[in-house]
Amino acid sequence: MTRSKILFLFIISLFSTFSFAQNEKEYREEFTLKIPVDSVQFYQQEVQKSKYFVKEGVLQIFPGENLFIETETDGNKITAMKIVKENLNPEKTIAIKFYQTTDGRKHEQMMLEVKNPFDKELNYDAMMYIVGHKDWIKTSIIPIKPKLMNFEMWNDVIITLVLSNWRIK
Repeated sequence: MTRSKILFLFIISLFSTFSFAQNEKEYREEFTLKIPVDSVQFYQQEVQKSKYFVKEGVLQIFPGENLFIETETDGNKITAMKIVKENLNPEKTIAIKFYQTTDGRKHEQMMLEVKNPFDKELNYDAMMYIVGHKDWIKTSIIPIKPKLMNFEMWNDVIITLVLSNWRIK
């Protein structure tokens, strides 16, 4: 192989690695979280720039966020997870949307949509932090069947969720 071909292949390899790395989104930008509690009151909080994964495999999500979690798996084990800007690998990317439904300015419910890209059932654990409480509350989650989407709904006004212990079986 000539030097020019080797150099060309190296540049192409470098470019593709750089392009994929640019799709990764490790941090959320700071924003003001404002969610209706009732027809008069709102909950408001300044959310600082922070990592989506507060530690390995532990995702924190706020109302209004839509996330793509690209995964690496080994059999029934999820070995790596990262947030990406675009869903370039739908066969291994979990799509999550967390939001509040309202009737005018009044809270109705909180909803979490999770799309399972795998050929196996997806499970995870969840804890919520709600308006008016000082402690995290564990909440039950329905396992997601292969290639389907689940909808979790709560009447509570949830400030944030933490999703962890991701597993496929």
